Amino acid sequence: MFEKVLIANRGEVALRIHRACREMGIKTVAVHSEADATAMHVRLADEAVCIGPSRSSESYLNKSAIISAALITGADAIHPGFGFLSEDADFAEMVEEHGIAFIGPKSEQMRLMGDKITARKVAEEAGLPVTPGSPQLESIEQAIEWANRIGYPVIIKATAGGGGKGMKIAFNDEEIKEAYTLARAEAKASFTSDVVYMEKYLQNPRHIEIQVLADSYGNVVHLGERDCSIQRNNQKVIEETPSPALNLQQRTEIGNIVQQAITKIGYTSAGTLEFLFEDGRFYFMEMNTRLQVEHPITEAVTGIDIVREQIRIASGATLGYTQDDITFNGHAIECRINAENPVTFAPCPGKITEWHAPGGLGVRVDSEIYSGYSIPPYYDSMIAKLIVSGKTRNACLMRLRRALEEFVIDGLQTTIPLHQSLISQAEFIDGQYNIHWLEKFLEKQNG
Repeated sequence: MFEKVLIANRGEVALRIHRACREMGIKTVAVHSEADATAMHVRLADEAVCIGPSRSSESYLNKSAIISAALITGADAIHPGFGFLSEDADFAEMVEEHGIAFIGPKSEQMRLMGDKITARKVAEEAGLPVTPGSPQLESIEQAIEWANRIGYPVIIKATAGGGGKGMKIAFNDEEIKEAYTLARAEAKASFTSDVVYMEKYLQNPRHIEIQVLADSYGNVVHLGERDCSIQRNNQKVIEETPSPALNLQQRTEIGNIVQQAITKIGYTSAGTLEFLFEDGRFYFMEMNTRLQVEHPITEAVTGIDIVREQIRIASGATLGYTQDDITFNGHAIECRINAENPVTFAPCPGKITEWHAPGGLGVRVDSEIYSGYSIPPYYDSMIAKLIVSGKTRNACLMRLRRALEEFVIDGLQTTIPLHQSLISQAEFIDGQYNIHWLEKFLEKQNG
């Protein structure tokens, strides 16, 4: 097992990784920007190294500085968390070349699944269902040809990155011209690559993802599904497990398909396969070769510490259990709490004047903020995750309502009022929503 792990991230995920390491008897190294010198994970880690100025391009994305920090402190492994360099195959390769373990998949596996066109091909060969799609698009004329072959509506997607960037929808030949041009420009600005492709656009799907764990000895398990359909601008807002849209047969079928596909691909570490689900059918979108933001709800219903398993797998350990050993108990929901205006969604960095996290049975808060802490303006606005679990979905909803009422974050605006409003809507209570539901709800609310 590793003796010292460097955490190449910030915020609540850095604290989450630190906690897993401490429970395993592993020392931690926190790296931080100048803006994060007083962050909780920095204060709690065994060692801390400043790796650059406040902007992430000069700190958390500075590969050389992070590897130098690992070498200086004698860290024998690096955990990238999520975001930043977590799916950067070049970084993973650099880490490996310096004789440091990368807590995640091998760099070649990241490259294989990181490019969406290649990932689609690999997924199809491994037996996963995929939406009709195109190869890499080189021109507007080719885009129009493929759009007519697939059938409108279609969506143009960047092969790199995610988070809704480089994605444009078209319903006819005129719209495809603008969609192709805008998608390439946005992809270039966001990911330095303007390579795009096309898929059939499903109009009212759910967003369903399957969590997997795989060791280096061919042992693979899935940890069930998460429903991530409550989204705004392709960014997840609320996630739950199990999905209220799936029955036992569908749940079992997609779990088995994914388990077999991951075995065939030869993937190792934690990973998540994302699907669109419409009219009883699944369509593979992409694979995230990293820890997911919403991993705690899976932990709540399975009792498996996913971060701990990542570390164990990277150290060469076997899973030590099979699919038959995994049981799913109850229901769990996660709310992402952002430092944003709950109506306009404008970021609201500032000083926390009062902080009170909800508690009680089945309530978990993942956050590293505290009273007196100042939220810096340079990073993602998510400042906390509220995870609630219960024996049934209804019990979970009642507990979530109570927990949101207890949650106090003063000194700046947050999206807590939005979550309180969302979970009181009849459609959400009944589980009758898709990936467009939240945006339609917001349009009605804002007139």
